[in-house]
Amino acid sequence: MEIEVKSYTEKPIKAAELKRLYNEAGWWEKRKEEDIENILESEISVGAWDGDLLIGFARAVSDGKFRAYIEDVVIHTKFQKSGIGTEIVSRLLKELSHIDVISLFCEEELIPFYERNKFKHIKAQCVMHK
Repeated sequence: MEIEVKSYTEKPIKAAELKRLYNEAGWWEKRKEEDIENILESEISVGAWDGDLLIGFARAVSDGKFRAYIEDVVIHTKFQKSGIGTEIVSRLLKELSHIDVISLFCEEELIPFYERNKFKHIKAQCVMHK
């Protein structure tokens, strides 16, 4: 198995591929392909492929200088716990290396994964949604 991890500028990601990956992971069932296409056109992203099959994805929302927020780190269930998530996050961080502060939200069980990838859990902050 040879997995390729590439930035969106090296290998474009198709909305249909990403929708299939989201659905396989049980995510975003109601997202439409045209909406996914819009985020792929406007955000920094990284994909992982096994041949022609998209098996991993991560994206970042950013102002381009001061702040970036990592979103949608998803790995096909068959490929989880194989190091692909670490490779994708590492590649995305390389793409964001010019950004001052990079943040993300994650479920509590994923905190150790992100701490291994140099993120710090800050208990003093509160997540708020509207």
